[in-house]
Amino acid sequence: MGNNLLKGKKGIIFGALDEKSIAWKTALKCYEEGAQIVLSNAPVALRMGEINKLSEICGKAPVIPADVTSMDDLKNLFEKSMEHFGGKIDFVLHSIGMGVNVRKGKHYTEMNYEWNQKTLDISSMSLHKVLRTAWDMDALSDWASVVALTYIAAQRVFPDYNEMADAKSLLESVTRMFGYYYGEKKKVRVNTVSQSPTRTTAGSGVKGFDGFINYAEAMSPLGNASAEDCANFCVMMFSDYTRMVTMQNLFHDGGFSFTGVTQKVIEKMES
Repeated sequence: MGNNLLKGKKGIIFGALDEKSIAWKTALKCYEEGAQIVLSNAPVALRMGEINKLSEICGKAPVIPADVTSMDDLKNLFEKSMEHFGGKIDFVLHSIGMGVNVRKGKHYTEMNYEWNQKTLDISSMSLHKVLRTAWDMDALSDWASVVALTYIAAQRVFPDYNEMADAKSLLESVTRMFGYYYGEKKKVRVNTVSQSPTRTTAGSGVKGFDGFINYAEAMSPLGNASAEDCANFCVMMFSDYTRMVTMQNLFHDGGFSFTGVTQKVIEKMES
């Protein structure tokens, strides 16, 4: 049962692949809280995933394919979304990332730079392109909210996270820079949410992920934040309760980001 936190609001959710994904759970929570939504993902991801099932659950929400590296695709997405909504857009979730070197098993010190450019374009500059498209089309309403998902590897070294650490750093920089300009122009707020490692289809593809997530659990006073918890947090960020929060990287990780060490980890090392 929702609380109508997003009643009357309209938003685009990028990146819902399957029931494990944070974008999927966020779409469900937004719908439960009274929002109308449009779902979007890359054409290949739409073929691989189960997004039509999500569409049915969310009141037959339109599914509009978009390659986020293509300005033409993004323009088409925003045009069709505004046509469907009959007006401007109140929130956007950017849950998009792909590490080509990671997928192909290239070590960070042996990076293929052409693959890396594709990684940065999909995982980071896609946010700039989404915001630029909305800016040019005046597609976002006053006080709209844009949230992109990131990870603490943008600030700290996690060896197997590879080039995605650089991509998340760039993503967070785009958030600050475009957040400044969009805030001045339309009071639009732009933030990143730095989530705990989460057992999504994409996240599980990172080398050594089980050790990764177990370590984070032991290092977090509250434990790892789940995908459901993240969805709830995103809803709050889309709501009017966070109207004055912008250009921030918000850690949603059970306290991991500010914990030096926990007793659990000490005892593990001493054993």
